[in-house]
Amino acid sequence: MTTHLVRRATDVPPPEYDEHGYRRRELVGEDDGSVHTGFGVCELLPDGAVGAHVHSYEESFCVLDGTVVLDVPDGSYLLEEGDYGLLPTGVPHAWRGTGDTGARWADMLAPVPRARYGHDTHAVPALPRRTPARIDVRDPRTRSFGHFEPAQMDPGKQSQDLLAVSASMRTALLVYSGITVKMMVDADLGAVASTMFMVQYAPDGVAGTHDHPFEETYLILEGAVDATFDGSVYRLGPGDVAWAGAGCVHGFTNVGTGPLRWLETQAPQPPSRHSYRFTRDWEYLREALES
Repeated sequence: MTTHLVRRATDVPPPEYDEHGYRRRELVGEDDGSVHTGFGVCELLPDGAVGAHVHSYEESFCVLDGTVVLDVPDGSYLLEEGDYGLLPTGVPHAWRGTGDTGARWADMLAPVPRARYGHDTHAVPALPRRTPARIDVRDPRTRSFGHFEPAQMDPGKQSQDLLAVSASMRTALLVYSGITVKMMVDADLGAVASTMFMVQYAPDGVAGTHDHPFEETYLILEGAVDATFDGSVYRLGPGDVAWAGAGCVHGFTNVGTGPLRWLETQAPQPPSRHSYRFTRDWEYLREALES
């Protein structure tokens, strides 16, 4: 049984663009043994388009660079680098290119699309192409979207001006042991099958080995990390992707001189209790029982 997967940035060359100027590089999918997680990087040319369609899975996305327009029944939105959002199951949506360079974004699909059922995707009638609006995370009408800036990961720079781009306490920082977490997509945003968030490690940041009853994916954006998966150690850098299946024992150490940052997803959503089983806690219990 596959318990983990590591793909270097060069392991999966991008496919050719389709006739509409779109391509997706699948990094985690059904063929890898994943049940709950599909993960990939999408690209759309400035004059490209993805026609209206629906999925029988939940889709979260994070724009990595460029600009793109997303059409949904409630309106059209101009997305730029750092914007993220949620497309619930069954919501019609379409993508269209804009700008001079097109756009690139990461997507997380939960549960994993199944090839034998047409990848759980169906075309629907075209959506109106309205004048796109920018995302305003303080506007409840766009509460399915948000915006991330790397400066938000610095606990010492949480000014009122910076916090204005956070819609609520949902996006407050979680800081522990040299690790900072910024939630992006979760149940508060309407997700039911998955989460998406940003993680940053200080130069001395370490997460001890642990496992949990859900799958995780990591897209490295900045820095270098030694990632341990079931006893095997991998040095990962920007553009690399890793996936830990349920029960995979894994841990991380920042091996760079600066911050380490990655985009992380989880599926299904973690339970409210007993989400993490740390190796050190079980070793402590074993030693206590033996003494």
